Amino acid sequence: MSEKNKTFTVTAALPYANGPLHIGHLAGVYIPADIFSRYQRLINNDVAFICGSDEHGVAISLQARKESITPKELIDRYDKLIRDSFEEFGISFDNYSRTSRKIHHETSIEMFNDLNKKNLFSSKTTKQFYDEEAKQFLADRYIIGTCPSCKFDEAYGDQCEKCGATLSPDELKNPRSAISKSKPILKDSKHWYINLDEFEDFIRDWITKEHKDDWKPNVLGQVKSWLDNGLKPRAVTRDLDWGIPIKIDGEEGKVLYVWFEAPIGYISATKEWAEKNNKNWNKYWKDKDTKLVHFIGKDNIVFHCIIFPIILKMTGDHILPFNVPANEFLNLEGNKISTSRNWAVWLHEYLKDFPDMQDVLRYVLTVNAPETKDNDFTWKEFQMRNNSELVAIYGNFINRVLTLIIKYYNGILPNPESIDEENQKIINEAKTFPKLIGNFLDEFKFREAIKSLMNLARNGNKFLAESEPWKLQKSNPEKVKEILYVGYIISCYLSILSEPFLPFTSNKLKSQLNLGEIDSWSELENLDSKIDFSFKIKSEGVLFRKIEDDEIIKQVEKLNKMSSQ
Repeated sequence: MSEKNKTFTVTAALPYANGPLHIGHLAGVYIPADIFSRYQRLINNDVAFICGSDEHGVAISLQARKESITPKELIDRYDKLIRDSFEEFGISFDNYSRTSRKIHHETSIEMFNDLNKKNLFSSKTTKQFYDEEAKQFLADRYIIGTCPSCKFDEAYGDQCEKCGATLSPDELKNPRSAISKSKPILKDSKHWYINLDEFEDFIRDWITKEHKDDWKPNVLGQVKSWLDNGLKPRAVTRDLDWGIPIKIDGEEGKVLYVWFEAPIGYISATKEWAEKNNKNWNKYWKDKDTKLVHFIGKDNIVFHCIIFPIILKMTGDHILPFNVPANEFLNLEGNKISTSRNWAVWLHEYLKDFPDMQDVLRYVLTVNAPETKDNDFTWKEFQMRNNSELVAIYGNFINRVLTLIIKYYNGILPNPESIDEENQKIINEAKTFPKLIGNFLDEFKFREAIKSLMNLARNGNKFLAESEPWKLQKSNPEKVKEILYVGYIISCYLSILSEPFLPFTSNKLKSQLNLGEIDSWSELENLDSKIDFSFKIKSEGVLFRKIEDDEIIKQVEKLNKMSSQ
């Protein structure tokens, strides 16, 4: 497991406040980030788990224009939906902020001005697309045309959503304005740029020398691809009416490019949290012993492994990422998740359809996480994982142990006179699981970690099946005490070790077992001394319920109906 008394700044990609959360977001970013943060807290490390709504950029403006509302109305609506969904789902952010807040505007402008004073930006005037009817410059997403790669007629100026090609507006054939549908003209506009090419050697040395052995291959592969193509200057300002306004050299109408200011949102959110909790934010961004970990999807790898580290390097005093364990994409029923086609499982709808079953979705998305390659979510597998694993293995073991203690001893945990060698081996094996699971989590192997947790439950079931205490109650009651005591110990380990993965289940089980005061994995080492043999075990129903076929049929029909509309 990780060394104790370390400091971690854990960031999760800022969700864009123009739509709700779906299971792809959860599997790719937020569940692994939450597991890691909860784990680090449980081994007594200092953690700042930071996120917030990303509320600037062209997509916000476009969506607001489509709905005939202001950008502020749009972001307020989706920030609340996203924030409420995270809270109900149990994502344990230390601070969930917003990039529209004053502290973020001030932090972003301060960083821009600081870098500009150091002459780290270049400026140049270039021809930009301009909509004469709308009387405004057009950002990449405001330009639509034919993709040069796949000939898709609705490609954006920065990316084709059909084939995934990264584009620039001048590559589109037959470009037109997304606002007025007219053909744009080219007009001079001055902008400021980060000269990424000047930092290419730094990035190459930093990653290939320091992180070639501890970063995920999919992350290193994408970084290498970008470096092999050569880095080029990238604009940090745009001509937009929605964003963080910046005044420089008398130029008006400029805002900070969202790719520049959005990652700074991690810093401003940390500042906000530190101010509220009487902490020093510098510890989490400038202390060389602090480990900065970015949880993102693969579409954000370049920004978090190349561009944002260059910005941090340019400041001269910020730490660089310790790791960026980006996941691949999660598909849905064999097809790519698509918000535009409504081919998605939305978190806020899941929480209504499956109340009090947050941990089931957390489990399924973790055990099937797209850690090294794209993976697929199906409702049938969701049902199978719940019924065959959570219900039949984990829940069944706990239910058998508690039911037998209640049946034989009126719920009072028996205190055996001794533990024989074979049963002590079972207890000793359970004691190896904190380190086993912790080592997987240290390496960001969340699938292996949760499979190990389930193996502990399997061990418990196997132990009960082989011991058969129900056959010994009359002939050897002392042995039954011993068996159920061992079962109780395994249950305790499950309850504590489940907290990062299944927090709602963990809390319920800890209450049943009278373990409320144990809030650290290190306390498991002295579990024997913490057991209260006078406590009456609570029976509060099963931990997991079976999911019926008609529930799954309903979800598949709902999915197909929504996508066809």
